[in-house]
Parts: sequence; structure tokens; C-alpha cells
Amino acid sequence: MSDYVDSHQIKMSDLGAVQWVATLAALQTAHATLTAAPQVAVDTESDSLYSYFEKVCLLQFSTPATDLVVDPLAFADTQAIATLAPLFAAPHIEKVFHAAEYDILCLKRDYQFEFVAIFDTMIAARILGWKNVGLGAILQEHFGVTLNKKMQRADWGHRPLTAEHIAYAREDTHYLLRLRDLQLAELERTQRLAEAREEFERLTRVTPTPRRFDPDAYWNLNGARDLDAAQLGALRELFRWRDAQARKQDRPPFKILSDAVLVHLADAKPATLRALAQVHGVSEFILQRYGRALVENVARGLSAPQTETPRPHMRGEPLLDNVARNRLATLKAWRKQRAELRGVEPDVIVSNDVLFAIARKNPRTLDALREAANLGAWKTREYSEELFDALHGKPRG
Repeated sequence: MSDYVDSHQIKMSDLGAVQWVATLAALQTAHATLTAAPQVAVDTESDSLYSYFEKVCLLQFSTPATDLVVDPLAFADTQAIATLAPLFAAPHIEKVFHAAEYDILCLKRDYQFEFVAIFDTMIAARILGWKNVGLGAILQEHFGVTLNKKMQRADWGHRPLTAEHIAYAREDTHYLLRLRDLQLAELERTQRLAEAREEFERLTRVTPTPRRFDPDAYWNLNGARDLDAAQLGALRELFRWRDAQARKQDRPPFKILSDAVLVHLADAKPATLRALAQVHGVSEFILQRYGRALVENVARGLSAPQTETPRPHMRGEPLLDNVARNRLATLKAWRKQRAELRGVEPDVIVSNDVLFAIARKNPRTLDALREAANLGAWKTREYSEELFDALHGKPRG
């Protein structure tokens, strides 16, 4: 890979040369190239399968004239990538993603970028009612292009990368501008562009949530609630030990031990290495590397049973009462019917979060509906009367 880092271009047999960006000079040139284009396709690769705290490991860009792959790990100063901030904030340059939310969250988290003027080809496909919305299926169907899937689980934080890695990375953006043009014409023809633009704008406002370890989240593991107090104490200690070990090794917790193995260990309560070896899912590698620590943590948990119900951090909205649950069921029935009429998935009509908020707050006026649900102007115009009819008749005020 050192040849690639030192070279400004990497030759690719099918798609031509890709610009490899791993120096400050190359990054400045890349920024000039990108900010001169009216549309820029964007994608990222991260190492979520290989690190405790994931990071952006590649940024891919395509313009009508060229493909660029930026290696953020090549820069000792992480602020070097901030050179690209004006690109993402520029209202006159449309940034084209496929499934933008994850990329935007990662880029905001790592570089505090602000986003304006995006186009999401997956959201466009869903609004248009396309049966296949994955990028590979779309490119195969509309352009006869088959993407290489071998690299989907690659370790993008590992260096050196190979030509195959880079070829895979650039393919994710190379065709996006053509796809955007096709979808834009279809959105205009079906009068769905305003709906799509509203969804694109919503994506620019997503905010990353820092990863925080919840020491009581073991209560949410499948099988945890079937354990007795002593076994639950063992699970508690194993769960907390796993997180500490994952941090120490900079690996995702599931790469240390799976959730299922944690529950099996708590259930079996092995007191010796021999007993540990008999637990389902405990490999020879696990036994050799973690055996003593696992036995010790099981014993520690058994000696301090979990007699009180754990209280993991709540996710999302508070629970609904019975009346609100009935409203939610009514709203979901309306949404399902509306989606079937349009030939789209139900959450294209209105998201689950919005329905939950409406069911919980039960708004009775348009102003209250806007405040409660953050519907957006287009969906408020399109669906507000139907939503009120589903709940309790016409809106007032």
C-alpha cells in the first residue's frame, strides 16, 4: 500500500484512475476539485466491526470527472480533514449520499461538520416506491453494475489497504451522480421532490450520541430475565468485565464474547476451568485467553446476587399509557392503509417516532400537531387532516 500512499493516482482497470489523497497538498487539491463541482457524491468507511470507539477510516468522493479516496488515518493532525468542512456546508454544492444518516452521524462525531444541501438516493428510492433500495440492487437493476461485496466486512482501519479495497470503496460513489439524475427526474415527474427535499433536510439535523457504557444494560440481553438472582449477579459481573476488556483491547464488546455466551456462562455458573470448557460457545481460544477471569467474575457475581431489578438507561420516548397505545394502534392502521395506496413502506408516510409522539401528546390543533410531532411542512399539508380524522375528527385552530 505504500505505493498507493506515495502515488497521486491509482490505476483501476474498469473505471480509470482514482485520486488517492493522503497528504496535505493532495487534500488541498482535492478540496479545490470538489468545491468546483455542482454535485459531489460522498461515502465513508468506518471500523465499527473492529474498534471499541469506531472512527471514519476513508472518505470517498466522486464528481462527474473524477473519483477521490481520502485517507484520514494518514494525517497525524486529525484537524487536517477540517479542510473539507466548507464543502459539506456549501449550499450551492449538492452532496449525494446513499443511506446518508450513518455517514452524517460519523462525520459530525469525528469532525463536527455541518451539512447543507444533500440528496439521499436511498430515501429517494423509498419515496418513489422502488422495491429494491440497497445500492447494489439499484445499480444492478438500473445500470447493469455488479458491486463487489467481498469487502463489506473489511477492517478499514487496517493499513496497508490493497487495490481491491480502494476499488470497492470508490464504487460506492462512482455511480451515485448518475443515479441522482435518474431519481431527480422521477421525483419531479411524480411530484414527490418536495417530499424528498424535506426528508433530505431532516437528515442534515441528525446529531451523534456519544457512546456511553450502561452497566445495567445486561438486563436487556436475551435470556437475562430468565435467570435467578445469583445467576443475574454473575451476568452483571461478566457484562462489566467484557466492556472493560473491550476498551483495553480497542475492540467491539461482541468480539470479546457474544451476548449469548455471557448468558450461557451466567446460567451454567462454572466454578472451574474444566466446567467452563463445557459451556456452550466457549472455544479453546476463549478458555486459554479469558478462562481464569471468567471463572473469577462468575464467582464474584454469585457471591453478590442481583436482588433488585436492574435499571438500564431508557431509550427513546417514555412508555405509553393504555389510552395512548390505543391511539398509536389507530394511527398505525391509518399509516398502513395510506402506504399500501402509495406502494411504499409505512415509515415513508410517517416515521414511528412521529406516530409515537402524536399518540402520546394527542394534539388537537395544527399548531399543537406541528409542535408535538415535528412533521415538517410538506407532511403537515399532506397528512394533517387524515391524522386528525384518524384520532378525533377535524383539526381546530
